[in-house]
Amino acid sequence: MAPIDTTTRRGDREPSDSVAGSVSVVPKPAAEPLGSRARREPLVRAQNVHRILGAGEMATHILKGVSLSIEAREYVSIVGASGSGKSTLLYLLGGLDRPTHQDEEGTRFDPASRVFIDGEDTTGLSDGQLAYLRNEKVGFVFQFHYLLKEFTAQENVALPMLKLGKIGHDEAMDRAAELLKSLGLGDKIRRRANRLSGGEQQRVAVARALANKPAVLLADEPTGNLDKRNAEVVAEIFNNLASQGQALVMVTHDQALAARARRIIQMEDGNIVSDTTQA
Repeated sequence: MAPIDTTTRRGDREPSDSVAGSVSVVPKPAAEPLGSRARREPLVRAQNVHRILGAGEMATHILKGVSLSIEAREYVSIVGASGSGKSTLLYLLGGLDRPTHQDEEGTRFDPASRVFIDGEDTTGLSDGQLAYLRNEKVGFVFQFHYLLKEFTAQENVALPMLKLGKIGHDEAMDRAAELLKSLGLGDKIRRRANRLSGGEQQRVAVARALANKPAVLLADEPTGNLDKRNAEVVAEIFNNLASQGQALVMVTHDQALAARARRIIQMEDGNIVSDTTQA
């Protein structure tokens, strides 16, 4: 695998937050392969999921037996007050964390506390196996972009593809450029991440999340660190993705953004209290 070129490039101009008319329709997700999705398995499924942090008197029961399924092509928002467990649930759904399997007294939960990603039970996976599955099947967008600041936008987007190892360096860089162009960043492909505006950095983060054509895209407060104009750009990108069939699950405090999703899940005190689908 060829190394990523991180050489400083000349001629970069100061970043701009201009976004008007800059976002094109993103490439459609690849057709669903034969396999678990062809058998109509949910893309992500939580079964009686619990999460307890700490031990003894300091134990905090964050999630209290949450069960839900996310199907192909669904656009879902998860809402609730701070501390309701919504971000914890999102991280568990995406394999960034693991559920707790027994209560404070050591009794195992029944049914077992489990998460399935594209039909695969993650319980018995090693950390390395879970990381590979996560990289292959799940895309993440966070409130903060977490880009590698000395790498270019293109290199940041290519990294997940190079890590997965299914395509070569040149193909990964070409796909990264295509994704960035589709998100209105065609003139910023070779610009280092630390020379992009906040709105541009978040669009690079969206492109990075789409790099491996994930089965599901998970977003945790994706507009929480953006001004109104750039938040609207990201919201419109999500609308385009959903309309093209990309499964998307989003945690947000923004009620207007949440209302764009077809399915809205309300959480309170570690439980799902409502789960509604809009017409």
